[in-house]
Amino acid sequence: MKKYKFIVLLLGITALMASCGNQGDGKSSNGALSSSAAEKAYVAPGEHDEFYAFMSGGYSGNITVYGLPSGRMFKEIPVFSQFPTSGYGYSEETKPMLNTSFGFVPWDDSHHPDISQTKGELDGRWIFINGNNTPRIARIDLSTFETAEIIELPNSAGNHSSSFITENTEYVVAGTRFSVPVPQRDMPINEYKGNFKGALSFISVAPDDGRLNLEFQIMMPGFNYDLSHPSRGKSHGWFFFTT
Repeated sequence: MKKYKFIVLLLGITALMASCGNQGDGKSSNGALSSSAAEKAYVAPGEHDEFYAFMSGGYSGNITVYGLPSGRMFKEIPVFSQFPTSGYGYSEETKPMLNTSFGFVPWDDSHHPDISQTKGELDGRWIFINGNNTPRIARIDLSTFETAEIIELPNSAGNHSSSFITENTEYVVAGTRFSVPVPQRDMPINEYKGNFKGALSFISVAPDDGRLNLEFQIMMPGFNYDLSHPSRGKSHGWFFFTT
């Protein structure tokens, strides 16, 4: 009887050892809760994440910054929407940035952040993002992680295919999603053909301080310009849009 108890106890210890061993060998199928998965994303106090992720906020109108691989949220950067926590959009310095030709618009649908580049490589000076409503383009200064300026684009509606940066940040390029009459005016829908155009806007970026200026627009057929990307290297100077 004593011998039987000893065998059971020995089997129990063996099972426990095997179980503990499986948790730390990296081959466990415990998913996201396994120790190996947590260790890969762990960033110790005082250490830095390898990357920043700048996430468009959609209807919040803002940009949210996360660390990778930790997944920690570092900051929400107010851009197109008022932000009571910091007073953005309420103070005398920031409220004018939300003024538009349609009046004071303290909200938007932010899409497609893109970072300034040098020779096709991200250089970390500024980040640009579009407002899909008004439409607007904003520049965020990455030395302060704050919105520095916002400009409004004419001849555009549903500013979706933007903001996209050329190889050396010569231009921020933005396309309208919905065609509009050029020049913009009210007109009956039966006059749509021939009067509605799609504008591709080329916004220059001052190399010293990043100031934005609408340099020119290319009038295109009234398609839904959805996404875009400039070419790099030998094909620099080409720009591609999906519709």
